[in-house]
Amino acid sequence: MAAIRLYDTMAREKRVFEPADSRRVTLYVCGPTVYNRAHIGNARPAVVFDVLARLIRHVHGADSLAYARNVTDIDDKIIEAARQEKVDPSVITERYEGYYLEDMGTLGVEPPSIAPKATQNVGEMIAMIEQLIARGHAYEADGHVLFNVPSDTDYGALGRRDRDAMIAGARVEIASYKKDPADFVLWKPSDPDVIGWDSPWGRGRPGWHIECSAMIERHLGRTIDIHGGGLDLIFPHHENEIAQSRCAHGAPLARYWLHNGFVSMAGSEKMSKSLGNVVTVADLLEQGHKGEILRFALLSAHYRQPLEWSDTLLAQSRSTLDRLYRAVADAEVGEVDPKFVDALADDLNTPLAISRLSAIEDAPTLKASGILMGLFGQSSSGWFQGSGDSRIDDLIAARTRAKKDRDFIEADRIRDDLVAEGVLLEDGPAGTIWRRA
Repeated sequence: MAAIRLYDTMAREKRVFEPADSRRVTLYVCGPTVYNRAHIGNARPAVVFDVLARLIRHVHGADSLAYARNVTDIDDKIIEAARQEKVDPSVITERYEGYYLEDMGTLGVEPPSIAPKATQNVGEMIAMIEQLIARGHAYEADGHVLFNVPSDTDYGALGRRDRDAMIAGARVEIASYKKDPADFVLWKPSDPDVIGWDSPWGRGRPGWHIECSAMIERHLGRTIDIHGGGLDLIFPHHENEIAQSRCAHGAPLARYWLHNGFVSMAGSEKMSKSLGNVVTVADLLEQGHKGEILRFALLSAHYRQPLEWSDTLLAQSRSTLDRLYRAVADAEVGEVDPKFVDALADDLNTPLAISRLSAIEDAPTLKASGILMGLFGQSSSGWFQGSGDSRIDDLIAARTRAKKDRDFIEADRIRDDLVAEGVLLEDGPAGTIWRRA
């Protein structure tokens, strides 16, 4: 059995992964806040941790993993979007959760074992807040309940920065009712026209950080094996989760912490909705890129490293996948290549794993190995015989119209342009089909 080694953000080193119980490995990944379409940067953790989930199941057994990815369906951005559309917040969250699942499914991301929603776990959040108050780590003030950061002497261990430095580098709300500027909200009041729940502190709603701590305890246990998410979540979100759970239970929240790097547009900074420098998964699919190409592109760099998104990256990913699909040639599924598993087991080294795929000469072994990484979702013939690329389909339709109008110069031009980009056309009684050369 391959030994999985993971880079633990808390330890700042690779560690051999030793779950508390190999028969029930627990993994929690921070999921989407459902108020908008997911951009390709949002898709990176979904794809990365999907590969980790596949690897754990391969090494420890098909039924070994309890994987939770939450859905944040309580948030000020959701409330504002609902207000603008004059609808209930559930209309917004159900719409965009559906889009998210559809988009991630197109990228080959398998559903997690559990997908807890914040709105369905408010009782657990209230109970945890009550524990924190009873233990002297939280207090009520002006209708809010806040976690008192100075009460936790180990606060800041994940980011390894002192409290003042972390606050200076993050957006921390300044409020008169705080005992300390670093204190963060566990519960806040809701206006009569805003979603809310009854609580010992009045009608209100939970803060962002408490939801993950409460849902982890309910669905996976007080201490889990792996907690994952994007690099931007280290502070304040994961730092605050750690503090809440440790102070409520006297036990660590997670035994390993994994964080993926940012995705940026070529020549730009981190991809972010607030900066407007995003491209959504839906946009890319509409442009004709297959979901497997997007998945491959996201895995082309090591997950902890930054990834620059560009047309060149997409073209390279498509070219490599074309070559791999030719190599499998609709082969049966064989045994996974051990060296391929070793590459993934070395802190999800997907660039090395991709390099190993190119070296595998046995088609059944190649197919099995690619499937482990979430590739080869189509038959080889289906991959090359065109479908699902709206741009090419539109060009073929335009060529068909040109031929019908006896504009053979235009029809030939379209054909030649497609051939130049590696698309071959086959005319038959049922119409024109296409495949990549």
